[in-house]
Amino acid sequence: MANTSTRLIVLAIAGLAAAGGVWWWAHQTAPNSDLVLQGNVEVRQVNLGFKVGGRLQVLDVDEGDAVTAGQRLASLDKVYFADAIAQIKAQRDQLKANLAKMEAGNRPEEIAQAEAAVAERESAVENAKITLSRAEKLLKSATGTQKAYDDALAAHTQAEAQLNSARQGLGLMRAGFRKEDIEAARAQLANGEAALQISERQLADAELFAPNAGIILTRVREAGAIVNPGETVFVLSLTSPVWIRTYVSEVDLGRVAPGQEVSIRTDTPGVPLIKGRIGFISTTAEFTPKTVETRELRTALVYRMRLVADDPAGVLRQGMPVTATVLPTAAKKTFGDLQTSEK
Repeated sequence: MANTSTRLIVLAIAGLAAAGGVWWWAHQTAPNSDLVLQGNVEVRQVNLGFKVGGRLQVLDVDEGDAVTAGQRLASLDKVYFADAIAQIKAQRDQLKANLAKMEAGNRPEEIAQAEAAVAERESAVENAKITLSRAEKLLKSATGTQKAYDDALAAHTQAEAQLNSARQGLGLMRAGFRKEDIEAARAQLANGEAALQISERQLADAELFAPNAGIILTRVREAGAIVNPGETVFVLSLTSPVWIRTYVSEVDLGRVAPGQEVSIRTDTPGVPLIKGRIGFISTTAEFTPKTVETRELRTALVYRMRLVADDPAGVLRQGMPVTATVLPTAAKKTFGDLQTSEK
């Protein structure tokens, strides 16, 4: 009875070992076989809006329209931007003329006028000097009064002060404007030029262009609406290039490398294979997301991987599940070989 029990235990252990071996063999991937991964097309969208506010005048595209990079999508009413530019240009021209005046200095006619004023003041000083001398002689001879002498002295002093003022004015006319005033005028002109550039840039920003090729997913606003800077007008679904998110297990990590060729298959029968390549492999491990289909346990470590696909026919849609086959370098298969075998 004991021998029978022992024999049954041994047979059970052997059966379990055989079953484990079969399971292990069935779940091993041959080094030269294709690595098949499950993934989804990444959702890549961008909200498009104007950098400036204004009234929507024209909407060039509608929902579902395919657009190319640089294509105009919408335009604001530009009349206010044009008026602002005209005003700032006039202010800029005024500042430019003021700087040119300062750099050129005073006109010859103005300097000649200042010289004439100096000559006039010199004559007045000479006349006051003669009057003062006469009053002094009369005072000494007792034929003049003290008041007459004091008046002549005051007139002479005043004439000399006026002459000194005229000479200083002539010196300023000849010297021209101060360097500090010229630098201030130059800075004001630079500020005016910068204001003009800002206004011209705002005028250019009154048109909305597509940053990338894609499809208009949503048109949020209509013509005639007043929009604020940054407010969403369109939602653009980016279609080029197509990114596919997938995961590779830790045991298969050594079989993939950036730039390696892959083929992508959708669930739709009859759709040709799509060519792609590995664009990115994460350097950080993570636990398998619940949405990832994998043969390993749910707690197995995986690495996120991005595939870049060439989809000129527009077969792939954002969020679509796909199957990607990584072609091993040891097998020396090409994308064309895989297409031939599919046929």
